[in-house]
Amino acid sequence: MVFAPPQRLVRALGETAPDGDDWLEKLPEAAQQAVALRELTVERVHVPGGRSSLVVLVRRPDGTPAVLKLAPPRARPESERAALAHWGGMGAVQLVEPFTAEGVLLLERLHPDVSVRSLPEAKALLEAAGTLRRLWVEPPADEGAHVFETVAERTGRQAEAMRATASGFAEVAVLVDAAVDAREGLLADPPEQRLLHGTFRQSKVLAGERMPWLAVGPDPVVGECAFDLARLVRDRVEDLIASPAGAATTRRRVKRLAESLDVDQERLRGWTLFRAVESGVRALRVGRGKDAELLLEFAGWL
Repeated sequence: MVFAPPQRLVRALGETAPDGDDWLEKLPEAAQQAVALRELTVERVHVPGGRSSLVVLVRRPDGTPAVLKLAPPRARPESERAALAHWGGMGAVQLVEPFTAEGVLLLERLHPDVSVRSLPEAKALLEAAGTLRRLWVEPPADEGAHVFETVAERTGRQAEAMRATASGFAEVAVLVDAAVDAREGLLADPPEQRLLHGTFRQSKVLAGERMPWLAVGPDPVVGECAFDLARLVRDRVEDLIASPAGAATTRRRVKRLAESLDVDQERLRGWTLFRAVESGVRALRVGRGKDAELLLEFAGWL
């Protein structure tokens, strides 16, 4: 079988590495080797798939369905592996092989085409929030355990990139200043340090067999829970923007999610602002003007 990467993956990796690298070029051969080494039977490449990895639906030698995932180093697959091992299947997909080749994960098979986005909005938010709560655990304390990136480290890089981009787009400078100021205030006194999913949203919660819903595709980070919840606030942003009551709905969503997960409402609002502006400015930087417009309008409501 030829393991051709889906176009969604090709486009996304082109945005994160505009100068390119050789990972995509080597991907078909790496996938063939990973399949042969484990004696897997390939069903299909999952399309449209994700934005940072190749996902292949396979069966193990005993016929058990599984997922083979290959990701480039810049997607931090070893950090994902460490987080999934720490969660041990509680709220997240399980590792089938705890220790394998770098950049290759073999995972339990969920239902790849059924996420909580298939539910009505209110129910989807409820189920997603319940899944997220189970992931918020103490990070590994063992000496020599995987060292996860912190919220301060990740958002520090993002803030620098935001400032650099804003210098060329005067119209976003005010929002960038507000987002960076909010970050500085939030980092001054974080209420807790937990292992976070890092990129949580409705599409990252899939239907499973062990549990009704399980999280996939973490980009783990250690920090306060409000940071993780912030991305969920803007789910279905295109629907929010299209609604005459979008701004009011957003404010109610912040309040409802904060109360349901015992997170400070103002801290959630602040991280939602930062993450929306960061995503909007990044979209602007890589030429996704429509996405940037939606995200920055949403940020303006906060």
